[in-house]
Amino acid sequence: MTYGLMGGNLGGMLLPITVLTANAEEESAIRLAVRLADPSELGPGRVYARPEHGQALSDLLGDPGVSAPLYDLPRPITPETMRQWIDATADARARGEGLLILNFDPTGMLAGYSEITVWPERASAELGGALRPSAQGGGHGAAGAFALFDWMFRTLKVRLIALTAAEDNVRSIKLIDKAGFRRMGLCEVAGPDRPLRVVYWEVTREAWETMWG
Repeated sequence: MTYGLMGGNLGGMLLPITVLTANAEEESAIRLAVRLADPSELGPGRVYARPEHGQALSDLLGDPGVSAPLYDLPRPITPETMRQWIDATADARARGEGLLILNFDPTGMLAGYSEITVWPERASAELGGALRPSAQGGGHGAAGAFALFDWMFRTLKVRLIALTAAEDNVRSIKLIDKAGFRRMGLCEVAGPDRPLRVVYWEVTREAWETMWG
């Protein structure tokens, strides 16, 4: 399962379609929540990416089966570019604007990652990530994604989450539709080697809580 967010790292090339406005108090609360968020709440093996994880990320994303649908990754994928990405996300976390969370399996192998971009002034966030193929199936990917969506609303205090997936990414499209995100059309983004058409979704915290609360 792979799902990308609006074509860019930590801010992206596109903003969410729905425009929300946070007052100063709400914006400050979101920034603080992002800085203090504890990824271990998502389950065992969840940690913030650190520079020493550059090799593991490079190994995971060096597999085209994982990285090919992800148009917003730093490229080329090498341990050094992964470390630069990790440093950038650490800076974003310090500003309360983003997180890069890694998921290690019980053997210590990197099973996947989640990148969260937050716009505190808009009380909105986007999510991108991927799982190693062997970690998919059996409903584990779906359960993890649902838990992450819920955690973003509950812990990061945002009011809107946006997602995109490549038009031919059938597995992710089914998952996002099942989660109750609202399709809001197609857009074209710059892929690593060609333009890609992606499906765009949003869900509000109110809608999420009505469906799953």
